[in-house]
Amino acid sequence: MKESRKTSAWEITARTNYFTLAIKRYSAIILVLLTLLVSTSTISYAQKDKRKKGSSAPTEAQLREAEFYFIEAEKHFILEDYAKALLYFQRVSELNPENGTVHYKIAEILSKSNKEEDLIKAAASIDAALKMETKNKYFYLLASSIYSNLTNFAKAAQLLETMMKEVKGTEEYLYQLAAIYQYDNKNDEAIRALDRAESLMGVNEISSLNKQRIYFEEGKIKEAIREGEKLLEAFPDEESYAMNFAEILSRQNQLTKAIEVAERFIANHPDAGNTKMLLAGFYRDNKEEEKAKKYLKEVFSDPNIDVSSKIIIVSTYANTLGQQQAAGATDTALQAFTFGLYNQLKESYPNEPNVHIVGGDLYLGLEKNGEAKKEYLTAIQKGSTSFDAWQNLLYLESQDNEFDSIIVHSELGLEIFPNQAMLYYFNGFAHARVNNHKEAAYALEQAKRLSTSNEGMVSEINGLLGDIYNSLKDYKKSDESYDAALAFNPNNYLILNNYSYYLALRNEFLEKAERMAALVVKNNPTNNSYLDTYAWVLFTRAKYKDAKKVMEKVIESNPTNSTFFEHYGDILFKLGNVEEAVKQWEKAKSFDNTNELIDKKIANRRLY
Repeated sequence: MKESRKTSAWEITARTNYFTLAIKRYSAIILVLLTLLVSTSTISYAQKDKRKKGSSAPTEAQLREAEFYFIEAEKHFILEDYAKALLYFQRVSELNPENGTVHYKIAEILSKSNKEEDLIKAAASIDAALKMETKNKYFYLLASSIYSNLTNFAKAAQLLETMMKEVKGTEEYLYQLAAIYQYDNKNDEAIRALDRAESLMGVNEISSLNKQRIYFEEGKIKEAIREGEKLLEAFPDEESYAMNFAEILSRQNQLTKAIEVAERFIANHPDAGNTKMLLAGFYRDNKEEEKAKKYLKEVFSDPNIDVSSKIIIVSTYANTLGQQQAAGATDTALQAFTFGLYNQLKESYPNEPNVHIVGGDLYLGLEKNGEAKKEYLTAIQKGSTSFDAWQNLLYLESQDNEFDSIIVHSELGLEIFPNQAMLYYFNGFAHARVNNHKEAAYALEQAKRLSTSNEGMVSEINGLLGDIYNSLKDYKKSDESYDAALAFNPNNYLILNNYSYYLALRNEFLEKAERMAALVVKNNPTNNSYLDTYAWVLFTRAKYKDAKKVMEKVIESNPTNSTFFEHYGDILFKLGNVEEAVKQWEKAKSFDNTNELIDKKIANRRLY
């Protein structure tokens, strides 16, 4: 039986203090709301009495009951139990229908819904609240929001206009009004609202950028440029405004003007590194490469420019060089400049992993795989968490048959990326190549499990698993893996070749093996390995004359593979040509003197 833990005196004191504070806070909120409720009720009753003489006001008992339900409603509202809060507020409205605050609270809850019917009810409630109280800005703001959600932008805008007439000090909502006009595709009204805001609060980023956007949308380029210039005149030292204006101009196909804006700012602010970097990009877009290089050299010497921006620049050049390399073009001057930037970057940030990653990308694009591999390895050693860096390293190691390194690095990578199929794939591939078949099977099964959405990847993995399970003598799983791979791609010649060869070695399903091998040879008539497999399948089926014809094609190509001559000798022996068979075995021995079985065949002049 589990023993219950006793509550300590300290815990009791702490909980008591916590609930005391909570009650005080909650009581303060309720007191404010009740004051608002009572004051609003008093006004409402007076107004109602004037409108409807003789109409009965709520009794004291009804008011007390309304206060009780209001407190309960607000408690549930604070706890975000809106369903219960709504029920209690609705009860208050029944007892005290002339109270605007209650209608506001009902509208506030209903406005949280995404259902149109609830929003329509919310609109009705907030309209009722505004009829009872015309000087509360929160009522107008909620009403405008509700009608905006109902896409009744005209009504939403009208409510804000009315608020600014009725409630002093609400001009700050002119920006919100302008946004509503924009949603309603009333750009002229939006501009007027922004002009009103500017006249009251001065030139500022919000009004200028919004007016710019509207002018550009309407094709009023001169007006848009004037707004940007006006903002810069008001804030001549604000670099972000200059850069933003220049970028907008560039996006609007005003590149010449964008360059002018950036050049003018740099002339007055020679230390504006970020603007220099932006201007260098403009120069590149404008095919003024030498001007771009001048500023980039300054940027790379500026310690105030963040390293990520510099990495992006090198990456951009690396992509250009990679594309040139793929197209067979070489720009030695651009290569020298790029490597100059990169070496400067590496010297300034030797421990930044991303610097070495971009170096790896640079070298890889230029097909300098050895240098690329070193950079990716350094990035990983410096703590890189970029999956691309790990994947590229493993790919390059696989190209160099560094299987032990692949095993080590893929296992380290899996500690960071435990759900990446490619890491399991590389791990299984490397284990297979060093004959760790059980480890290979486990890793590749994991890779397959994580690659269900990539059928091509799964097929590739199944092909490898077919080889591995065959080595483990788990022939059932081997056949299942091969069949699954071929179900995706029936013309995968490598898998067809391996599958048919292993079936021949096992002396099982030979008709199927011959059918697969024949298909491979039909489509690859000069591939000696595939021809050898086909001949071996025919040999296994005792079709020695057919096998001899196939192997003769291989031998005529003057191969240096010991296995080809050994198989040819075996076929000749079965055809009764022992002397010629021995000669072929002797040729096989000349290419591989480690095969003891060949020695035995030659010595005893017989087939084993």
